[in-house]
Amino acid sequence: MFAHIAAAWPEAPIYTSIFDRAQLGDLFDAARVRTSFLQHLPGHRRLFRALAPLYPSAFASFDLSAYDTIISSTSAWAKGVTTRPDAVHVCYCHTVARFVFDYDAYVGRLAGPCEPLARPLVRRLANWDRAAAQRPTALVANSRNTAERIRHWYGRDAYVVHAPIDLDRFEVGPGKGDYALIISRLLPYKRIDLAIEGCRLAGVPLLVAGTGPAEERLREAAKGTTTTMLGYVEDDALRVLLGNARVVVLPGAEDYGLVPLEAAAAGRPTVAYAAGGALETVVPGVTGAFFREETAVSLAEALCAFDSRHYDSSALRAHAERFSPQRFIQRLQEIVEEVREKYRWRLEHPIA
Repeated sequence: MFAHIAAAWPEAPIYTSIFDRAQLGDLFDAARVRTSFLQHLPGHRRLFRALAPLYPSAFASFDLSAYDTIISSTSAWAKGVTTRPDAVHVCYCHTVARFVFDYDAYVGRLAGPCEPLARPLVRRLANWDRAAAQRPTALVANSRNTAERIRHWYGRDAYVVHAPIDLDRFEVGPGKGDYALIISRLLPYKRIDLAIEGCRLAGVPLLVAGTGPAEERLREAAKGTTTTMLGYVEDDALRVLLGNARVVVLPGAEDYGLVPLEAAAAGRPTVAYAAGGALETVVPGVTGAFFREETAVSLAEALCAFDSRHYDSSALRAHAERFSPQRFIQRLQEIVEEVREKYRWRLEHPIA
């Protein structure tokens, strides 16, 4: 998604804490990238999560005094950059940092012996995050769900520009498979454990594509069920899996809900938990269906009642096309210009 923001202002330099050329070098010209002191630490790619306490200092260290307009893209750190007093800073916010709004669950995921040390550290990071959220001139949320969290936790209003989908990565598939599919980072809040049990109750084969910290636990939970854990899947193979899926499952409350749009781009419907960003990316009866309770039984009932033959692949694709990169770039550029004009007017007409 950041590649589209970078494409909207192709001459602008890119500032980031750490840059992995092997992973991101083909998304934009690497010559545009300026990195922080964290880039020079041994093992920074492998230990990037452990460096969390240093990210505020890393972004504050950038000298942005040459720029009158800054666009940041972040779920936490980049909104804390320091700008000159007359500069406009528009922050595209993917979510309120999870260690702010889900503090106890965030700390609870840490190893037991480390928790007494981690708790005050995470609390300081949460306090920093709320203060940093006051710095941008304007905030732009990736969904109405995120905008509401911004209002609740940061006390600020935000524009809403739904994140785009890379439509060219997907083509409408035949949907000939008899399986449900999950494409996800394997994290506890994604509720893939619920999907494993729900599909077992419904007797529906489930394929789970993705890796993450919860993988070992989920593989254990999947033993003897209808679920197959696929681990990491290359893009080409993933497109085939998606195009042939009977249905895509989104079992947890997401900040945005991008996967249902990817499924729609491939002509496949989604069964999603009726919460979070999925309420903005799934259209009941057109692109998918909801299950209303965050339980395996509720999901199983939805899957048993679901008939993919009732969904028109062309309507699904048309829905996905509403979230094109071109629309995203145009709207974000309009907002940045609007904010610049309003801020310029305030500078020229100070309150007496």
